[in-house]
Amino acid sequence: MISAIAVQSEHLYHVTFTDSWQDRLREIQAERKCLIITSREVINHTGLKTEGINLCLVPDGELAKDFATLKSVWDFLETHGVERGDLIVAIGGGSITDFAGFIASTWLRGVEWIAFPTTLAGMVDASVGGKTGINGRSGKNLIGSFHSPKEVIIDLALVSTLSDRDFCAGLAEVIKCGFIADPEILRILQDSDLETLRSDRGTEALAELTWRSVAVKAKIVSEDFRESGSRAFLNYGHTLGHAIEHHSKYQLRHGEAVAIGLHFAAHLGVKHLGLDRESYQLHRDLLNKYRLPLKFEGSVFESLLSVMRVDKKNQDGIIRFVLLREIGKPQIFADLTEDDLASAYQEVMS
Repeated sequence: MISAIAVQSEHLYHVTFTDSWQDRLREIQAERKCLIITSREVINHTGLKTEGINLCLVPDGELAKDFATLKSVWDFLETHGVERGDLIVAIGGGSITDFAGFIASTWLRGVEWIAFPTTLAGMVDASVGGKTGINGRSGKNLIGSFHSPKEVIIDLALVSTLSDRDFCAGLAEVIKCGFIADPEILRILQDSDLETLRSDRGTEALAELTWRSVAVKAKIVSEDFRESGSRAFLNYGHTLGHAIEHHSKYQLRHGEAVAIGLHFAAHLGVKHLGLDRESYQLHRDLLNKYRLPLKFEGSVFESLLSVMRVDKKNQDGIIRFVLLREIGKPQIFADLTEDDLASAYQEVMS
C-alpha cells in the first residue's frame, strides 16, 4: 500500500509511505542517473543492494556534517561528472539526509534530491521540511540552506533495524509533535509501550504515530517554509537540546538531547506561561516511559549558554524559547534573562 502527505515548500513534494523501499529505489535509478549518499553502517543494517549503483560513502551520525566530509563529497561529485539533471539520493538517518540535502543545494547551484530516511527520527523530522546543513564550530546546523527534496520515501519496516536506543530517540520527536500540535499522539503513546511498539502488535500504532508526526510537520512547514513565524514551534525542546547535543560532542543522540530540552521547556512553561502541572508531569511520564533522559550535567550551564547564544531562533541577541501555554498551544517566549535560565536549569537538573 502506498499513501502520501503533501508538503508545500519552495515547490510541492510528497512524503510517500511504501512497503518496498528498495523496489522504489530501483524505479528511480531506472529513470535518471543517481548518486547515492549513505554510510557503511546503513548498508550493513538495511541490506541495501549496492550492485551497479554510484555510491558515495560518508561517516554515520553527526560526524558526516563537517567541512572535511563536505569537501570530499564535492570532489567525488566532480570526479563522477554529476550534472544538474542528475539526482542525489540520501539513504540514512537524519544526519545523512541533512548532509546530502546540503550537498544537493550547493552542487551546481542546486540539483534535485530524494530522501530515504532509515531512522524514526529521520522519518518524522530531519528528512521533512527542506532544512539542510552541516555543523559549525560553535553549534549544530549553523551552516545550511533551505532546499527541499523532490520526494521523501518512508518504509516503516526499516524501523525494525534500529536499536531500542535509536528507536526511543526517534520517539522524542514524535512526543514533541504531540505536545505542540496533536494530543492524539500523546494518547496513543500513553496507551502503548515500548515493547508493543517494537512488536507486530504495535505495527498499526507505530504507523499512526509516524503519519501523524509527519502530518504535523508538513502542515507547519507548508504554512511557514522559511521559519519566519510558526515553523519555530517545531523547535520545542531544541534550544537547550541542541546545546546539550553539541556539548556532548554528539555522543548523545539528537532525540535524547531533545528529550532533556523538552523537560526543561515544560518547566519553563509552568514558571512563565502558566502551563498546568499535569501537562508538565505528562512530559516526565512519557519521556520516562520511553527510556529518554530528563537531566544533564548540572555544572555545565555556562558552556550550554554559550551555545544557546548562537541559536538560530535568537533575535537582537535575545535567546528565544518555544514554550507551551497549554498542550497544542506553543508560542515563542523571549522574556527570559540568562539568570532566569540558569536558575531554572539548576531546578530541573538537581
